[in-house]
Amino acid sequence: MTAPTENPTLASLEYVPYLDENGCISEDVRGKIGVYAIFDRDKKLVFVGYSRDIYLSLKQHLIRQPQGCYWLKFQTITRPNRTILEEMRRAWIEENGVIPPGNGEEENFWTQPIDAKPAMTDEEKAQYEQTDELGQTKILKKVARRVEENIKEQLANRKVKMDIRFNPKIKEQGLLDLK
Repeated sequence: MTAPTENPTLASLEYVPYLDENGCISEDVRGKIGVYAIFDRDKKLVFVGYSRDIYLSLKQHLIRQPQGCYWLKFQTITRPNRTILEEMRRAWIEENGVIPPGNGEEENFWTQPIDAKPAMTDEEKAQYEQTDELGQTKILKKVARRVEENIKEQLANRKVKMDIRFNPKIKEQGLLDLK
């Protein structure tokens, strides 16, 4: 889809399954610049974003919010133009009538690396407080790995078949994001 002279309304675009029959995000959006809208299982709008590579952004959203990514609509443009992208995103949010949770109170869950620290057990919290920096790093990595396994399990339940690799360097900070 190449951008026409006028921006399409969100309602005028077709729903596309987030994952294809092979459990992957469509290669059609790899390397494409554009605006995308993510919908939950019931086709309720949960996030509107824009990206210089829609595929990579959709993959990040899938690991951050696996239960919120079932449907999408998107519009690509041929050249990067932040003004056009921001205007289209704003128009789609406005058209929706309410700010989607991912563009409002839940924005960090959609746009920032996953913070594994809230998943620390009371025992891990106590150990963390009583140890040196190296010990704290080990605890954070352990917690991040546990959260990573939980995410991979959720993705397996969704029948995701894409290669998912997390950035090992930020696990030391208790954070998870794709490499």
